[in-house]
Amino acid sequence: MSALSKIAMRPFPIRTALVVGRDSQIEAQLRGILEPDSWAVQHAKDNAAALFMAQTKNFELILTSEKTSGREDIELLRKMRRIRPHTRLIILADESTPADVINSMRECAFSYFSKPFSPEVLAIMIRHAIEEPCWDDGIDVISATPEWIRIRARCDLKTADRVLQFFDEIAELPDPERTAVGTAFREMLTNAIEHGGRLDPNQQVEISYVRARHMVMCRISDPGQGFTLDEIPHAAIANPADDPIRHVEYRDAHGMRPGGYGVLLAQRLVDELIYGEYGNEVQLIKYLNLEPRG
Repeated sequence: MSALSKIAMRPFPIRTALVVGRDSQIEAQLRGILEPDSWAVQHAKDNAAALFMAQTKNFELILTSEKTSGREDIELLRKMRRIRPHTRLIILADESTPADVINSMRECAFSYFSKPFSPEVLAIMIRHAIEEPCWDDGIDVISATPEWIRIRARCDLKTADRVLQFFDEIAELPDPERTAVGTAFREMLTNAIEHGGRLDPNQQVEISYVRARHMVMCRISDPGQGFTLDEIPHAAIANPADDPIRHVEYRDAHGMRPGGYGVLLAQRLVDELIYGEYGNEVQLIKYLNLEPRG
């Protein structure tokens, strides 16, 4: 038998995911994402059982139960990472607070979802968890309270998705403000990572989120050299009035992905979009029309 045949016949290592509790929808999602030839799924009846199992086996992915609170799952994560420092754990919580989400970021949860959550977004996060080779240095909490959070995030789009999910859980905003702020934040964060950070995982963006009584403010600072709005031919906002699709032609000619509407969209979704002098930091402000608190 040739050496090539031996290599071809050698079995690939099976990776293992651990699911706390049983949920038919979650299990169906995992079956659709995890290839059966490469993954095995085990179950633990509760957090205590999951911790016991992790003491003897390394799980590449762990999902907690929706029936537990965020606080309980963070305590599991804290104990789990003492045993397995690089555990990729996604929290699914029945009850949650912004403080719980912040603590999960400090303890390096891979992601956090509380009811009700989008199955589609959860599926994306599971894929990121199994594909990301190095992840647990991607988000650094500088300082955080539920009203004012400052973090640094690695300049890659998968880390951006994780940041956006954490902040979506933290933001206690009414609709449609929640959707507007979330969409504008996504556009400006991905712009900062792609154009300011050049998708360089060795670079970081700094993000600040402030939730005041009648206002939300997000500040994003990137490591780029900056720009002025009339010097970005890849963006729709720089199009002349007589050529509304000029940026599309520019992006196509330079091999850039479709897009370029981020700044224009963000301007329409928030009340203030303010760039710093050098163009490598931006503040988004949304005013909230809420009843005064008693």
